Amino acid sequence: MVNIDALRSGDRKVLAKLLTLVESTRPEDRQETEQILENLTDQAGGSLRIGITGVPGAGKSTMIEALGHQVTGTGSKLAVLAVDPSSMISGGAILGDKTRMQTLSSDPSVYIRPSPAGKSLGGVSRRTRESILVLEAAGYDVILVETVGVGQAEAMVSQMTDLSILMLLPGGGDDLQGIKRGVMELADIVVINKADGDLQKRAALSETDVRHALEFLQPRHRGWKPCVLKTSALQGEGISELWKVILEFRKQTEQTGAFGENRERQLHDWIRMEAREMILDQFDKDQRLCTLHADLVGKDTESSNNHITAARKLVNRFFELSS
Repeated sequence: MVNIDALRSGDRKVLAKLLTLVESTRPEDRQETEQILENLTDQAGGSLRIGITGVPGAGKSTMIEALGHQVTGTGSKLAVLAVDPSSMISGGAILGDKTRMQTLSSDPSVYIRPSPAGKSLGGVSRRTRESILVLEAAGYDVILVETVGVGQAEAMVSQMTDLSILMLLPGGGDDLQGIKRGVMELADIVVINKADGDLQKRAALSETDVRHALEFLQPRHRGWKPCVLKTSALQGEGISELWKVILEFRKQTEQTGAFGENRERQLHDWIRMEAREMILDQFDKDQRLCTLHADLVGKDTESSNNHITAARKLVNRFFELSS
């Protein structure tokens, strides 16, 4: 059993061990994780959870390093959950974020945890939420969640963070052509990064285009209107302004009650998702259902058997076995 008192006192070895336990898929580890999380409930919820997504090459890791130094400069403890894509063939992941954040990773008040996405869709690990709770119990004030790209990632990360930052490249509007409306709707702050040197004019055009696009979208949080900022994470420009906007977001949404409403909605979604995953796990582990599944597939290939009918037979059998 993991030493909870050591975790709360800031023992990084215990923290790493518990995060590994949280990510484990072994049934015995899942049982232990549940017991530990029950003991951490009173310690969770105190951090500011920030999701950072963006187009490839937008400089997410560089931004996290620059923003991270801004956070720790205020005396806060920072944790970074950087989710790397996993190979669909081998299941392996590069997990190279620490090498891209060398100065930040050497800061004693910062903890960086690269995690493989595994089979989870949307660019976040299935256990990212639980990792957030563990990090909060360990005393981290700000938690950044970096996802693997643009698309379903934004929907997933928005369900576990307080605000979402969407990073774009200077492109005079070109970026918007490859981004779906739903992605923009989930952004609380849009950052045009790499706005330096010869790209400054293009960044200004992109800023104007994004501002116009946001005017037609419904804000996610009551009391907050999404904004656009230009930054150069590499040069450290616009980072302090970004942090001020983040703090203003928290202040305004707490005043309107939107901050707490969002957390409550996320908990509701988390419970439903976890229940769904538990049912699927139980479904996949039942050999009787696996045999019936294979039999139904065989019949389906030999005739015009409706796949919906076959699926309903599987579900009905599942409930029969569970009752």
